[in-house]
Amino acid sequence: MGANPLLGVFLHWLGGLASASFYVPFRRVRGWSWETYWLTGGIMSWIVAPWLLAGYLTHDLLHVLRSAPLSAILWIYFFGVLWGLGGLTFGLTMRYLGLSLGMSVALGYTAVFGTLVPPLFHRQFTQLLAQQSGIIILIGVGICIAGIVLAGAAGISKEIELSQEEKLASIQEFNLWRGLGVATFCGVMSSCFAFGLDAGNPIKALTVGRGTPVMWQGLPVLVVLLAGGFTTNLLWCLVLSLRNESYGEYLRIPSRSATNSMIHPPLENITDAASTEMALELQLHPSGGPSLAVNYGFSALAGATWYMQFFFYTMGETQMGHYRFSSWTLHMASIMIFSTVWGIALKEWRGVSMRTKILVFVTLLTLLGSTMVVGYGNLRAVHS
Repeated sequence: MGANPLLGVFLHWLGGLASASFYVPFRRVRGWSWETYWLTGGIMSWIVAPWLLAGYLTHDLLHVLRSAPLSAILWIYFFGVLWGLGGLTFGLTMRYLGLSLGMSVALGYTAVFGTLVPPLFHRQFTQLLAQQSGIIILIGVGICIAGIVLAGAAGISKEIELSQEEKLASIQEFNLWRGLGVATFCGVMSSCFAFGLDAGNPIKALTVGRGTPVMWQGLPVLVVLLAGGFTTNLLWCLVLSLRNESYGEYLRIPSRSATNSMIHPPLENITDAASTEMALELQLHPSGGPSLAVNYGFSALAGATWYMQFFFYTMGETQMGHYRFSSWTLHMASIMIFSTVWGIALKEWRGVSMRTKILVFVTLLTLLGSTMVVGYGNLRAVHS
């Protein structure tokens, strides 16, 4: 089956929907510290789901991984570790720049580096500029960045208009230069996920050679890449568990008085845009009745939903043809699209001015347009 960029764009939309939605089950978790439910969900998203789906949908997974070049395994794992560091510094970006500006800067860096570094590394950039389809794709990348900037502008406009009680995040520790430095680190490190997927090309070739359908060729790479991210998050969650003495929560729910202080994770412990929104939602809508079984169930559901973003990503990547690096732009744009839609559904923009509502609407149109332009550029390349 040949490449089908239109199908690829749709699959990336599904991945973006999963990424924007995974925090919703976390909203039902009560009485656990951030590090407890984050690691519980992470075990599902970074270990269990990758191995289960790769083992079921690909052929001879263990043989493929054993046969892969050691250098490829190490690079994939290394990039996974760096990606984990990027996630762990996302909260600091919010702390110093605020939710809207911080998210815009960090995701902007992630989109640019994750999309453009692989073709630069493979010396494809001059080829991009020499072909009309490549220029169209680069225009689509630029439109995506413009959409992210508009999203930041809409968020800043909202923060200015709403009262302190209505704001989703305070910026009491606002520090522009420190925030930009942290955002740069966060964005570059987060883009390492795209580098890890690119480094996994030898594994993709091996699994296809063993009879795995092309659509599933990226799943064995995710096993290694997410193991790297799991390592970073595991170490940090263990540090927090020891520091906060929250390690007993895996076997019990703390008392009601302790619960009230634990369901409000500080922003510096939040690892990405979706979980930042989740933490803020918990602060706005806490409720009682915590249950150990419920917490494990919803944490696992959140983790499985999170994994599906890259399950669909690897599928969509196979459909983008020669310029599959553009998948990263499609992924970032789709996350922003569905995060904004969720924000509207959860009434996060209630009470803002018409100017801010127009900014949100234009943001959605711009991001949606970027996915269509990138998809069209890939379609032109496939049929040229």
